Amino acid sequence: MSERERQPTRGEWRVPVGGEETSAVFEPATAGAEQGVVFVFAHGAGGNMNDRGVLQTANALRARGFGVVRFNFLYKEKKSGRPDPMPRLKDCLSAVVAHARQELKPGKLIIGGRSMGGRAASMLAADGFECDGLLLLAYPLHPPGKPDQLRDAHLPAIKVPVICFNGTRDPFCTPSLMEEVLKRVTTDWEMHWVEGADHSFHVPKSVFLHQGRRSQTFDSRR
Repeated sequence: MSERERQPTRGEWRVPVGGEETSAVFEPATAGAEQGVVFVFAHGAGGNMNDRGVLQTANALRARGFGVVRFNFLYKEKKSGRPDPMPRLKDCLSAVVAHARQELKPGKLIIGGRSMGGRAASMLAADGFECDGLLLLAYPLHPPGKPDQLRDAHLPAIKVPVICFNGTRDPFCTPSLMEEVLKRVTTDWEMHWVEGADHSFHVPKSVFLHQGRRSQTFDSRR
């Protein structure tokens, strides 16, 4: 059997979560060298498994060799706009991960997601949940305008490697506060700041133009 034939194929799942069910989709890698690595991708509070940001990120990861599992939290499966309490979010993510392990038997499994979804994954990891790493996108360190209400108490308990992306204009994550928090984190935490980006990673046109001018200036001096 060829390597390609051994790769898992796309699947649509109904995942039991307690006495309920939610939808999940697995899509295999399209290229890249990370074969056998699966990322379970939790959406943000206002999103869902099929929103544009989730799909764009999932496709970018698949092009780099990651299989990706997308799913709905239970409240979103019911088409509610009100997120479930954090214990229920964690239970749902845990159930999807267990289903992915059973169906895919990945060599490595990474959990994470956007904003609230990433926070739920980080809290699972802090509890000792078995995974090989965390990928956090727009981690919500604090509510907008409330930098005194930090959501950081569990972060020092995380033992797996972390890669985190936030925008420098994200109202949910003040860069200077995050850098202070990370001084208390002992795991391998790789922090990436997207210059000028907000919580949705939107970058104003003026930032693009400024960066373009800087690049042209640099090139002219080479």
